[in-house]
Amino acid sequence: MSDEIPICSAKGCRATAVWVLAWNNPKIHTPERRKTWLACEEHREHLSQFLGVRGFLKDVVAFEEWRAAEGA
Repeated sequence: MSDEIPICSAKGCRATAVWVLAWNNPKIHTPERRKTWLACEEHREHLSQFLGVRGFLKDVVAFEEWRAAEGA
């Protein structure tokens, strides 16, 4: 990850992201693969539900925790 300010992935939102939603579409990704969406406080639940009802959501982690785990 770069030093740029993380922006929420919700359509039209320009708020700073504070959550990472790790997901995987089992029809096209290997089980260990993790794609990510970023979420602000306001959109965390909505984006989580969107991924969750499809069975894609694997984890929700605070952005700073994710960044530390990635070694950034």
